Amino acid sequence: MADKTILVVGTWDTKDDELGYMTQVIRGQGGGVVTMDVSVLGDPAAPCDWSKHDVAEAGGSSIQTAIDSGDENTAMQIMAEGAAALALRLYREGAFDGVVVLGGSMGTDLALDLAQALPLGVPKYVVSTVSFSAMLPPERLAADIQMILWAGGLYGLNSICKAALSQAAGAVLGAARAVEKPDLTKPLIGMTSFGKTVLRYMVSLKPALEERGFEVAVFHATGMGGRAFESLAADGVFAGVMDFAPQEVGNHIMGSSISAGPDRMTNAGKAGIPQIVAPGCYDLVDFVGWQDPPARVAGQEVHAHNRLLSSVMMTPDQRREMARAMCVRLAEAKGPVVLLLPLQGCNEWDRPGGPLCDADGLADFIDEVRARCPDNVALREIGCHINDPAFSTAALEVVDAWIAQGTLPR
Repeated sequence: MADKTILVVGTWDTKDDELGYMTQVIRGQGGGVVTMDVSVLGDPAAPCDWSKHDVAEAGGSSIQTAIDSGDENTAMQIMAEGAAALALRLYREGAFDGVVVLGGSMGTDLALDLAQALPLGVPKYVVSTVSFSAMLPPERLAADIQMILWAGGLYGLNSICKAALSQAAGAVLGAARAVEKPDLTKPLIGMTSFGKTVLRYMVSLKPALEERGFEVAVFHATGMGGRAFESLAADGVFAGVMDFAPQEVGNHIMGSSISAGPDRMTNAGKAGIPQIVAPGCYDLVDFVGWQDPPARVAGQEVHAHNRLLSSVMMTPDQRREMARAMCVRLAEAKGPVVLLLPLQGCNEWDRPGGPLCDADGLADFIDEVRARCPDNVALREIGCHINDPAFSTAALEVVDAWIAQGTLPR
């Protein structure tokens, strides 16, 4: 008997050979296969376990409705909604352990919806002619999605595309066998940060929180990390959050492509999750290092972090705008919020004498936070730098108070 089962999804009417090849590879490695057809017009050479009719009906529609729309985009969205709903239901029923989806741009559009519907920890592989393309919006990528370019495979099997198909088939089966899924029975703290060269609080906070019975997940706040953080917050995965690196909020409002989306710093609040917030790196706008800076920050001082990532220092007015943006988002929170405000700086580079020190700019930000802090947010000013031990001590004091009150579970 197969130890793990893989859901193989695609338009079996036009890609029967390619999808069939992947099923052969999976079975050849001892895995099981469940097939799902997301075609609209045609039929596969042999029936799939889940037909196109099953898929359309799972989304509350029908194949005839998709055909009658007369529009391939509308039709594929009907199938995408159904495929996502059916895949989630099948996974919850224990029908499969991982999924691989094959497609061109149409199939990839569907694959992104299907992958987002499945929980974190379910292996999700997409074999696509547009993998890694700029046409894929970051906000549609599941936190743990895997992709491989379907090179040379637009039409028909050949030795080039078999290399990609066989890798994907082996990878998803191997992942299903090896994955250690999140243990959500233990209270989880979600924390945002950057590397230890710029923000250091996680070094002391992680072990201290673990001693208190929490698991700690630290998210790299460089766009995709923030998206994963927000996605898990929206799903209610966190017992509490320490959102100490909200720089992605500034990136978004300043027009950087390194964005976690417009809902950054909102989903924990919507879910009523207790939040401790601090403005780590609030004063910097990250942008892709090999591109020009966003128009709103063009001509401002640039700090090159590496060849992939550079940062622009905000002007005083932009810092005030950042303060307002943070306060507007926190004002909507349904759970408790504490905003820790380090009065001596918010990243290692802005210390007195540091390369990005701007005492006047920091004062402008602090003044705006004081003026705009909403009533539902407890503002606590700390006479230290964010990387000083006193900051971590202040954060743990909030945690301990919340534990005593029952706000955070032990």
